[in-house]
Amino acid sequence: MKTTKLTRRQFLGLSAGTASLLTADAIWIEPSAIKTRFVQITHDRPTHRLVQFSDTHHKGDRAFLAEAVKTINALSPDFVCFTGDLVEQSQFAAEALEILQGIKSPLFGVPGNHDYTSGTDFKIINDAFATTGGRWLQNENVTLDGGQIHLIGSTCSDPEFLVPQPNTKNIALIHYPEFVEKLEGKKFDLVMAGHSHGGQVRLPIYGAIYVPKGTGRYDMGLYHTPSGPLYVNAGLGFVTVDVRFNCRPEITVFEV
Repeated sequence: MKTTKLTRRQFLGLSAGTASLLTADAIWIEPSAIKTRFVQITHDRPTHRLVQFSDTHHKGDRAFLAEAVKTINALSPDFVCFTGDLVEQSQFAAEALEILQGIKSPLFGVPGNHDYTSGTDFKIINDAFATTGGRWLQNENVTLDGGQIHLIGSTCSDPEFLVPQPNTKNIALIHYPEFVEKLEGKKFDLVMAGHSHGGQVRLPIYGAIYVPKGTGRYDMGLYHTPSGPLYVNAGLGFVTVDVRFNCRPEITVFEV
């Protein structure tokens, strides 16, 4: 079979065209293309459906966050979990919380590092979450569905508070994925984290080109750890640069 060789000019033109397409994808397509990922944790018949989202870093893109809320509501979860970093600047908190109050299931969440540095009043976050029937958890736990679920939320500084209870499904919310290594072998049915953004830019085979401190080796997806399954959500928003490549914004659905 005869093969056709590319000339140097054709090769350079093809390479430039490919680079342009990939750049367009990273800047204009992937950042707004929310992916819904389904994860079944138990091998038994699941009893609950919950949704996780993370790292909104809301900066005023009202339509995007509203679309995320619409997606969450369409999934009809028993409850919803947020794993930190609502905003980077407190001026955007009120709008973000107004939109999130549209979630039709109880919304529970924990703070991320940017929630502290933004100076956002955690009371207004808790008040907003409470309107959905949920809570903002700072080293606190809550029992759901008549004791069937024990939900525990950690701050960014004290994962030692996370203690599972017997005869219930124990679900832990943390922001930094690497905190799972500080749980000292305590067993959970599910640990959820955020923070990493999945790296935002992931190269085929290589993976994330950069992840923030506190991520460790847990940059995105499901990991089996001595403390149980850890899931690291790729987040909805951005940090540093508003691009995503091979790493779409994510909403995760768990059957537990």
